[in-house]
Amino acid sequence: MIKINQHIGHLLFASLFLLIAALPARAELRVDITRGVVKPIPVAVTNLLGASAKEQNIGRNIANVIKADLVRSGLFAAIDSKAFIDVESSLDTVPKFGNWRLLKAQALSQGMVQLEGGNKLKVQFRLWDVFAEQQMVGRVYSTVAENWRRIAHIIADAIYKRVTGENGYFDTRVVYIAETGRGDRRIKRLAIMDQDGENHHFLTDGSALVLTPRFSPSRQEITYMSYHGNVPRVYIFNIDSGRQELLGDFPGMTFAPRFSPDGNKVIMSMAKDGNTEIYTMDLRTRAQKRLTKHSAIDTSPHYSPDGKRVVFNSDRSGSQQLYIMSANGGRAKRISFGRGRYATPVWSPRGDLIAFTKITGGKFFIGVMDNDGKGERLLAEGFLVESPTWAPNGRVIMFFRETPISKKGGKVSKLYSIDLTGHNEREMVTPMDASDPAWSPLIP
Repeated sequence: MIKINQHIGHLLFASLFLLIAALPARAELRVDITRGVVKPIPVAVTNLLGASAKEQNIGRNIANVIKADLVRSGLFAAIDSKAFIDVESSLDTVPKFGNWRLLKAQALSQGMVQLEGGNKLKVQFRLWDVFAEQQMVGRVYSTVAENWRRIAHIIADAIYKRVTGENGYFDTRVVYIAETGRGDRRIKRLAIMDQDGENHHFLTDGSALVLTPRFSPSRQEITYMSYHGNVPRVYIFNIDSGRQELLGDFPGMTFAPRFSPDGNKVIMSMAKDGNTEIYTMDLRTRAQKRLTKHSAIDTSPHYSPDGKRVVFNSDRSGSQQLYIMSANGGRAKRISFGRGRYATPVWSPRGDLIAFTKITGGKFFIGVMDNDGKGERLLAEGFLVESPTWAPNGRVIMFFRETPISKKGGKVSKLYSIDLTGHNEREMVTPMDASDPAWSPLIP
């Protein structure tokens, strides 16, 4: 049983199907997504079968979400269902692979929906390699009917992983700052949504200014900063339970905390005695530890996935650059040497890359570099682009872009995602202006 938030319920997984029949072994479908630009794989996603009109409607909705997830990744192209020649009427029937090859489909997704005992939903799913004529994935999911959308994301993740060899990222959520109002009367609320923009709701009411939410890498928890009486307060919010905990008042805070990989610590920058340094706090004991000791400004710290190192930015070399040090503090090594200033470094969940914001030539850029500073690449640019956050598979980056719309200071702020190759940039639609996104780990 997998625990989900109180609005979703519980989800149960069953084991894999057996193959329907012994089919000829041929070269299996697999795409190498590490090769820069990849031609999208044609995939046919049929509506999930159902005996009743209600089951058929759910099956159609699930198929639409699966297609939308896969297409949004930029790695798949969904074949128009109007072109389907002969859709199998039973999940027990081996597909007519010749019909699907005529449409140049390389993968075929099929399924069936059954409503059981009122509000119980059973979903069967199979993925076929059309050219090898063999089943690649077969699974059964049981849950409550309201969970149909999450089932669709999980199926899309299964397809993504089986074809690319990497974990998917569709069964995730994004927390961000929702912004309304003008100028100094800007209202900022904490909001959360599924990675495709659905199931949107607010976590705070806008009565207090909130900033810089950050997800825990290991739990469905976020930490964020809120101002109370002009004093920064840090809270931890549990998404599943809705429970909020005050971490403390931090008058000298200059950058919001981020969790350690195990979720037991937070790391932050604070100004004490006229100097900004990096500190950690143990969430169990509330004990603080200072990691840096330098006359320069050290800020924006972020742990490596293994928890052994910390990347941060500092002006100790005369301009704002990126540095890496041990998670216990000590000597720091500079890793950025390009023109301009670097900020908001974020380590990839895979540990191989660091995303950052760069300011040079009057523009802002979102970029990535190897964790030793080599191989710098700029992925997106704009009047203001900032706050990169990684999908949990380390393949996609989300950020926000602020664009002026009038000479009087008017602006719009939107969320965008982009592949780490610098392609497939897409706006993440939100009901209002948005900034400071943070991507969740896969929902357990």
